Amino acid sequence: MDLTPLNDVLDAISGVIWGPWLLIPLLVGTGLYLTIRLGGLQFLKLGAGLRLGLGKDRDQGAEGDISQFQALTTALAATVGTGNIVGVATAIGIGGPGALFWMWVTGLVGMASKYSEAFLAVRFRTTDEAGEKSGGPQIYLQRGIKGPLGKGLALAFAVFTVIACFGIGNMTQGNSIASNVEHSWGVPTWVTGIILTVLTLVVLVGGIKSIGKVTAGFVPIMIVFYVLAGLFILGANVGELPAALAQIFTQAFTGTAAVGGFAGSVLIIAVQMGVARGLFSNESGLGSAAIAAAAAKTTHPVRQGLVSMTQTFIDTLIVVSITGLTIVVTGVWDDVDAETGEQISPALMTGEAFSNGLPGEWGHWVVTLGLLMFAFSTILGWSYYGERNVERLFGRRLVMPFRVLFALVVYVGCTISLDTVWKFSDIANGLMALPNLIGLLLLSGLVARETRHYLKHDPKLEATRDEVEAFMADQPGWADWKAGDEIGTSRIDLTAVQQRRDPAVADEASRS
Repeated sequence: MDLTPLNDVLDAISGVIWGPWLLIPLLVGTGLYLTIRLGGLQFLKLGAGLRLGLGKDRDQGAEGDISQFQALTTALAATVGTGNIVGVATAIGIGGPGALFWMWVTGLVGMASKYSEAFLAVRFRTTDEAGEKSGGPQIYLQRGIKGPLGKGLALAFAVFTVIACFGIGNMTQGNSIASNVEHSWGVPTWVTGIILTVLTLVVLVGGIKSIGKVTAGFVPIMIVFYVLAGLFILGANVGELPAALAQIFTQAFTGTAAVGGFAGSVLIIAVQMGVARGLFSNESGLGSAAIAAAAAKTTHPVRQGLVSMTQTFIDTLIVVSITGLTIVVTGVWDDVDAETGEQISPALMTGEAFSNGLPGEWGHWVVTLGLLMFAFSTILGWSYYGERNVERLFGRRLVMPFRVLFALVVYVGCTISLDTVWKFSDIANGLMALPNLIGLLLLSGLVARETRHYLKHDPKLEATRDEVEAFMADQPGWADWKAGDEIGTSRIDLTAVQQRRDPAVADEASRS
């Protein structure tokens, strides 16, 4: 079947969404605006957020389904994927080394976006029929923005997330694993597909608690494994590092022209590729990671917001930097294929850089295993995002069928060609971001106001649950949040909640 006409249409739509006049300025502009409104929070509180997220049981007794660390690793599982290996190489291969600078910019301002969406996810989260916390743009857009606008934005986000989860969070990841395993070890794609489907199903049946446990043990190992290998390469090429950094910063503002038949890139392409692949990698502003944040055990939305923003730091400022710097330092981004005389494929750049930088076959193994682990973790994280939005659209009864279907679609992704799926997924990702970014701008006042109040009373993030209750008690909306966190409804019956908490209130109610 000839899909050329469909691909042409998808290319045109993607060109508008990801072009220089819509999503890119909205992404960077929203992140910059939130950075200003929050007073550079991501720079001032990064250390505190890392301590809170990586510490053990810092929010004891808090409501939630998984720990803050598990929420962080679940979000990292979804974002640290093929975008950190192939996506970075694609950005540099097309946009030149300067694209890495714009990925950094997207990450730095995106930390404010990630903080805000995680804050809102906890602030407006509910409790579903199974007693689990549920939140994210599909909920906070409707609960935070009253009227048809909020409802429309929430529904749009939910629909596009369900579509995107089967593409960018499922089939494309499975395909990357299967093709790399076949290329490296000769394993047929259908065999990989069966194994991957079974593993996915085993984890997903247990829901977010199962996903949280797996990612908490799995994600740190895979990131450390990959980063250490990259640091070895950078250490071995330390003499080339200053020149590589000079290339990155200079060409971020001037563009560059590569050799060997490569058409060359100009400034706008460097910016476009850096921002687009930056979002693909860290998902800041996309709203997806907020869904995992909503399940975290936390005593206040500020605390989980700070933990969640460290995910963007780890993903972009650490993992993406390792990939990008190894590609530039080893000079692979400008290499020419001996047979064709053209630039080598971006899909091969990271593998080539690691093969050149590590002894023997180590580089080949590191990239293959890294891609395998990164992509599988992305499947797990995105399954939860899709599940929560299926529940938002159709109710709890379809959650388990969705989990089974999601696992089966992994097999499909392992065994088919995905050019059209990639294009469609890119469009769905962009359309996910649009309602969320609009919501972040409209709700930025609430985020800034409540953040300032919390940090005024707990600047070191050491307050206990009782202390938080005490200094937040008289704040507008606090009772609503506590009530909604308990009973999970948009229409909050505060009297019922107070009766459960205070027997005296219940006695008074029964006498009346």
